[in-house]
Amino acid sequence: MVSLLLIGKKLPVDVKGMISSILQVVIAPIAAGLLLNKLFPKLSNAIKPFLPVLSVLDTACCVGALLALNINWIMSPFGATILLLVTMFHLSAFLSGYFLTGSVFRNAPDSKSLKRNVYFKFTGMQSSLLALALATKFFQDLLVGIPPAISMVVMSLMGFTLIMIWSNNKEEII
Repeated sequence: MVSLLLIGKKLPVDVKGMISSILQVVIAPIAAGLLLNKLFPKLSNAIKPFLPVLSVLDTACCVGALLALNINWIMSPFGATILLLVTMFHLSAFLSGYFLTGSVFRNAPDSKSLKRNVYFKFTGMQSSLLALALATKFFQDLLVGIPPAISMVVMSLMGFTLIMIWSNNKEEII
C-alpha cells in the first residue's frame, strides 16, 4: 500500500514469508537466549563476553558483503542520495526521540538517563539489519538492500559518536 501511494505501483510482497522470517530472525534467537539463560546458566555466562564481538563481526559481514557487491552504485549519485536520506532519517529520529521523551518524562527522577535510553534504543537505532535480511530475501534486486546497509553504517557511527560524547561528560554517564 505504501509503495502504491509513494511510487504509484503496487509491489508484490510475500507477507506470510516475511512474518515467518521475522519470527526466525527476531523471536527464535530471543527465545533461545532465554532458554539458554534459564536451563544452562553456566554456559550462558561463559559465552556472554564473546557475544558483542560476535554480533559486530556478524553485522559487519552482512553489511560489508552487500556494500562490496554494490560499490559502483554506492559511489554514484544514487548512493550519495541514499546516504543523505538515511542520515536525515536517523538524525531526526535521534533528536525527536530525545526531545519528545524529555517532554513526556520531564519530572521523572532520572529524566536525562531515561531520555538517552529511549531515544538511543528505540528511535535512533532502528533494526536496519532486519530490513537488510528481509530486503535481500524477498526482493530480487540487490539494490533494495543498499538503504538498510547504509543505514547500519550511519546509525553505528552516530551511536559511537554519542557514546564518545557521553563518556567525556563523566557526571552525565548513564
